[in-house]
Amino acid sequence: MPQAVLRIDTLPEGALAAASRFHAEWLPRVLAAIANAEDGLVIVMPPAAYDHRDWRLAAVRDLARKAAPKRVNLVAGGSGEALAEALAYLDRAPGVTGQYLPLISKGDSHAGGIAAG
Repeated sequence: MPQAVLRIDTLPEGALAAASRFHAEWLPRVLAAIANAEDGLVIVMPPAAYDHRDWRLAAVRDLARKAAPKRVNLVAGGSGEALAEALAYLDRAPGVTGQYLPLISKGDSHAGGIAAG
């Protein structure tokens, strides 16, 4: 069964400001989406610099523990095709939860992401 998807379109560029906004403005929506989801939730965020990794990973891990047995994962960046592939993978991987998956698309030069597309 497909997981619900919650898209967060914009966050501040700085890691501290982005984490603050996520927790203050988006966390209540994330918790509501998890409560309404049958299987789990994939949070989709825009790409971010390396210094966002820690807060994003901590948030998704804590959310996954709180939501169990529902799954919660976070996907960031990538093109439409890369995102579609990541969402399809997560739908087929019922044991994957609490993961932060930064994506890159073909031709991107960003290091640290999972190549897709």
